[in-house]
Amino acid sequence: MKIYVVDDDRSIRTTLRDVLEDEDFEVEDFATGRAMLKALQQARPDLVLLDVWLGKEDGLELLDRIKTVYPALPVVMISGHGTIEQAVQATKKGAVDFLEKPLSLDVVLERIAQLLEIDRTKRNGHSTAAPLEFDEIIGTSEDILTVKRAISQAARTNARVFIYGENGTGKELVARAIFQNSRRRTEPFVEVNCAAIPEELIESELFGHEKGAFTGATDARVGKFQQAHGGTLFLDEICDMSLATQARVLRALQEQRFTRVGGKEDIEVDVRVIAATNIPPEEAIEQGRFREDLYYRLNVIPINMPPLRDRRADIPLLIDHFLIEAAHENQVSAKSLSRPAIDLLVQHKWPGNVRELKNVIERLVIMSPNDEITRDEVAETLKGSRRGQKDAGLTVTGDLRGAREEFERRYIIEALRQNDRNISRAARFLGIERTNLHRKLKSLGIDPEQI
Repeated sequence: MKIYVVDDDRSIRTTLRDVLEDEDFEVEDFATGRAMLKALQQARPDLVLLDVWLGKEDGLELLDRIKTVYPALPVVMISGHGTIEQAVQATKKGAVDFLEKPLSLDVVLERIAQLLEIDRTKRNGHSTAAPLEFDEIIGTSEDILTVKRAISQAARTNARVFIYGENGTGKELVARAIFQNSRRRTEPFVEVNCAAIPEELIESELFGHEKGAFTGATDARVGKFQQAHGGTLFLDEICDMSLATQARVLRALQEQRFTRVGGKEDIEVDVRVIAATNIPPEEAIEQGRFREDLYYRLNVIPINMPPLRDRRADIPLLIDHFLIEAAHENQVSAKSLSRPAIDLLVQHKWPGNVRELKNVIERLVIMSPNDEITRDEVAETLKGSRRGQKDAGLTVTGDLRGAREEFERRYIIEALRQNDRNISRAARFLGIERTNLHRKLKSLGIDPEQI
């Protein structure tokens, strides 16, 4: 693949050429826009890196001329003194990204990998997805690029989306990316964690209630469906919703209207629904816990968020991001990891996925006294994390509630161990509903995969 580098700074051209050629790209560099335009008349590159100012030449004017010749050619603008106005103007003119100097070579390579994958699939006819305007999902692996293409396609429609993935993989980020890149992005985005709301309150939470509808309903309440009118409603862990509530949700989706609990008047809404689950919905349907008709109503665009162990190539990028984030949030000096430390993190199985990686990096940034975190520090942190997962989570504080929670936590963990971590069998063993056990696991911070 061929890349044009256009910059009047010779050192930048040389650095970019060396790095890109090391990545097996074919590179031509130009000190002037005039020379680049002449070459452009002879052949189309796969991507152009274009400086905003080239001496007396205006990079934004050059962008216009590039787009006249090759409208679909990806152009990334780079600038040593970029402004928000310049970035907006460049985007309006067709630039796919705007990078500021001093350039992070890792960021440059990551963005090029994303753009060329997107452009190649366009030309091969495999996808019509466009680059995402708002994108918080970090990674360039094929699995993540597949997710991003699905997000791009979903964002251009009002179709319902069903997101699948283990705990900690980033299903909420997918839902937010769809919303932020959609036509509804100026309207509300309302989230509901179906597993965290008691069964007796979920209908009121979703649809609202009238004053006096039940004991304690001293005022009328607007539900999440109505709050999301015109926008997007994200129903997380939907397989944990009661069957009765599922029936009401199905009816609301079919009719785009509902009544509040205790009410008689129909309320019409325009809501896009995105659902997510961390368990196979087919399994929930087979067990009679999830309505098949609701599943097919929601599963218009399925998106599978892969576990971190299946996208290990993204781990170094995630590490860099979390290092910066942890240092900023905890107001400590920036730190790095040695190569052996990074290799150890890449090899880890990550049962808690991206969420676990983020927590481990934050712990290392806070606790390490060194500017460069060593492999031994990483090994000890991972060992402590596993030990904490196996032993205890909540500490008895002396009060009855704390003691009860600690006992309940240990009892549930033992029940899961005796039943090979099978939640359905453990629920029957404990004599409670599976949905109730799910809520207990979440409230007590128990992850069956880490037992």
